[in-house]
Amino acid sequence: MKRSFRRALWVGAVVAVTAAAVPVTSAFGAGSLTATFAKAADWGTGHEGRVTINNGTTASADWRIEFELPAGTTVSSSWDAEVTRNGNKYVAVKKSWGGPLAPGAAYTWGYNGTGAYKAPLNCTINGQPCAGGVTPTSAPPTSAPPTSAPPTSAPPTSAPPTSAPPTSVPPTGGKKVVGYFAEWGVYGRNYHVKNIHTSGSAAKLTHILYAFGNTTGGRCSIGDSYADYEKAYTAADSVDGVADTWDQPLRGSFNQLRKLKKMYPHIKVIYSIGGWTWSAGFTQAAQNPTAFAESCYNMVEDPRWADVFDGIDVDWEYPNACGLTCDTSGPNAFKNVVSALRTKFGSSALVTAAITADGSNGGKIDATDYAGAAPYLNWIMPMTYDFFGAWAAQGPTAPHSPLTAYPGIPQEGFNSDAAIQKLKSKGIPSEKLLLGIGFYGRGWTGVTQEAPGGTATGAAPGTYEAGIEDYKVLKNTCPATKTIAGTAYAKCGSNWWSYDTPATIGGKMTYAKNQGLGGAFFWELSGDTTNGELISAMKGGLG
Repeated sequence: MKRSFRRALWVGAVVAVTAAAVPVTSAFGAGSLTATFAKAADWGTGHEGRVTINNGTTASADWRIEFELPAGTTVSSSWDAEVTRNGNKYVAVKKSWGGPLAPGAAYTWGYNGTGAYKAPLNCTINGQPCAGGVTPTSAPPTSAPPTSAPPTSAPPTSAPPTSAPPTSVPPTGGKKVVGYFAEWGVYGRNYHVKNIHTSGSAAKLTHILYAFGNTTGGRCSIGDSYADYEKAYTAADSVDGVADTWDQPLRGSFNQLRKLKKMYPHIKVIYSIGGWTWSAGFTQAAQNPTAFAESCYNMVEDPRWADVFDGIDVDWEYPNACGLTCDTSGPNAFKNVVSALRTKFGSSALVTAAITADGSNGGKIDATDYAGAAPYLNWIMPMTYDFFGAWAAQGPTAPHSPLTAYPGIPQEGFNSDAAIQKLKSKGIPSEKLLLGIGFYGRGWTGVTQEAPGGTATGAAPGTYEAGIEDYKVLKNTCPATKTIAGTAYAKCGSNWWSYDTPATIGGKMTYAKNQGLGGAFFWELSGDTTNGELISAMKGGLG
């Protein structure tokens, strides 16, 4: 039930994805250290704030920021800093894993808050005013960041200078935030690796899944050589502002990912194989798993880009069941394939899988021995979205990513909780399961009933494909008005859409934590806003 993005969509209408709007900043500071608070996102009932600490001329081993928040807003969660609260007063200190700040270096941490964004009051860093000088109203030293917003062409305040250390290095052992990057997004969607950086998403991601490699003939092969490693990037479109040259050995998205990893060393990149369109080759792969694993290793570990990828992801839709095509390899085929991949790639590589979320009795989860495959996998991602959509042209309307069942749901077992509970009941450890989030909505047209369960006449119009639309578009064209089963929906004219919002994602992240899951993943990066509203909600909700 993965989103079906086919190569034909590459030549759709061009919709430019620009850099995030410059955040509203409040600069404070003192001594060699200064701190700048910025509004990264604001959705009315909540917001995301980012705090950038800049060091001047003296190395600093520790930092401590104390501040107050005006009435009506509170910090609900934070990342990359230890934050404590006493009334409306907050104290933020360096994480135990954080290193010293070298002269000229910067460090960014963030928080999600309730209510609309309001600039902090009475901010001090290491006991001195955050803006520098001896009083908060004194002019900051020349090395301090400007108190006014930079020109609109400037990157967000969280973006590190290309020569600076990464803005954040999440600790190991935390919850995973995993996002798909679609190779075809560089065409009509005009979404490039640079956008992961400018949106602030890179600092929140732990892993990127690069989609997809092909499986034709039961072997791994490159999906799109031009997008992957041939496309030349200009300085304006490149992650680090440096243009590609005609004679460099690696270009395209692979080289851009290399640059992104240099800027954010905590990020791991995994090559995802298959997907809805390219899963047919897994049937032949299952006949000779060793040869398949050998071909995948040779592709992923090609000397031209071996440093880019940290492992392989299997997106087989679906073993011993039907997707775009049907497979009858038997319940052990999936286990045999991932076992061969683990043997070939070794214990230090990441080997992961995106799998069905069909939790119905006798459904796709029951068709395959996923529990038997689990020991060979670092984690498993049930695709807990696309349960319902306008492929059923007359409806009934239903949210495509319900967290739980609800009265009148069209199919029992088609909800996130049903999938998670079924997988856990088969013996798969909770910490090996990630919850899936769609950064898009699905919709019908010809609908007269606002509540789910109404009839329709077909798929609602979409930018690239009928019946599907990005969150960044829907939040403006059809704002969510109601929720059901932990997700949101709205009727706008005769169109009916369901999708997740920052608020519903917050609820899903609470569910993931309560279930002891290893984190969450999403499809896919280009569906989010240019300032990363949805990934901010995921990161903040997981804590």
